[in-house]
Amino acid sequence: MTLNLDLIATVALALLLLLLGNYLRKKIKLLEKFCIPGPVIGGLLFAIIMLLLKTSNILEISMDTTLQSPFMIAFFTTVGLGASFALVKKGGKLLIVYWVLCGGLSIAQCLIGAFGAKITNINPLIGLMCGAISMEGGHAAAATFGATIEGLGVSGALTIGMAAATFGVMCGGLVGGPVARYLIDKNGLKPSENTKEIRETIKTSGVSAVSVEEVAGITLSDSFNSNTMIVQIAIIASCMTIGSIVGTWFSNVTGVVLPGYVGAMFAAVIFRNINDKLNIVNLDLYSVDIISNVCLGIFLTMALMTIKLWELAGLAGPMIIIVATQVIFIVLYGIFVAFKLLGKDFDAAIMVAGMLGHGLGATPNALANINSVTSRYGDSVKAMLIVPLVGAFLIDLVAIPTIVTFINIFS
Repeated sequence: MTLNLDLIATVALALLLLLLGNYLRKKIKLLEKFCIPGPVIGGLLFAIIMLLLKTSNILEISMDTTLQSPFMIAFFTTVGLGASFALVKKGGKLLIVYWVLCGGLSIAQCLIGAFGAKITNINPLIGLMCGAISMEGGHAAAATFGATIEGLGVSGALTIGMAAATFGVMCGGLVGGPVARYLIDKNGLKPSENTKEIRETIKTSGVSAVSVEEVAGITLSDSFNSNTMIVQIAIIASCMTIGSIVGTWFSNVTGVVLPGYVGAMFAAVIFRNINDKLNIVNLDLYSVDIISNVCLGIFLTMALMTIKLWELAGLAGPMIIIVATQVIFIVLYGIFVAFKLLGKDFDAAIMVAGMLGHGLGATPNALANINSVTSRYGDSVKAMLIVPLVGAFLIDLVAIPTIVTFINIFS
């Protein structure tokens, strides 16, 4: 029997699964420990139920995911609105070094994915889904590019990407802390004595080092109301429209496959930094953050609840091999490359822990790694400033063009 859900029913189901996922994350400590997102929990749980129902020939559900793409594009537009070049300047040269290292990591992850696909004799685009797309990109990028690659005729891309991203998030939480502790103990490292001075400098510069939200300039606004939300939605919708027009034109002229959200995100980046200079409208980042969380939660849940797990069987082995290689590589990259280039000091070790966190899938993982290590050895204000800035949005400015380039090479 087949059950058909229309557009509204599909969104309603996604919202209920999102709420369920958030609830289960709070109740199950293991899910909280590894920073598994609520949408992933709810969406994958439903996908597993659908697998059981289909294989038992009981029920198959058909869903209308028309709104998945607009929610996805809106989310990445909010990411672009958070990319303030003024904040980048406050990170100094160390932020640039860390950013470049993350860019190099995205290229290496794509190469490992493509090379792993050749060795395991699978489509190279499936290999890319086990590379930077699901590692540095995480579940959001896996959902986005998975749909793009399936649009090129490669079935199972979305399923593989989601599975790889989940595996990456778990590994990122497992290896980040131990690697940092190894570097600290081996080299006898201690926190900087001028931590208080650095913290005061950051505060006077208008940037807090407490959380991702504060680093991005997001604070509770006294003017938070419906009119404020309407203004932010208008900004986001306008950036989405301009980005779509420019992106379509670019693809027609160059022949390069460009995911729909890329143009919107870069339009938002340009708008944010022009608006910082000219103050055209009041960009309320607290409101933008709420919109971002809502859009991400809905689109990611919709992507996960509609994946076809039965398509994973023949690709599970190659995926595990490629992702395991990715984990080994990033550990070695962090110890022998990133740690040295970041200064070989205590802050460098903490930033390596953060890199292993978001380099395998999630900025919350990076912060969890940092907090785990600093709670034992002492604070690293530099790491708490630089890692969220790069992991939350700056890495996308490098990783996305890299991923798009590799997709076009192998498509």
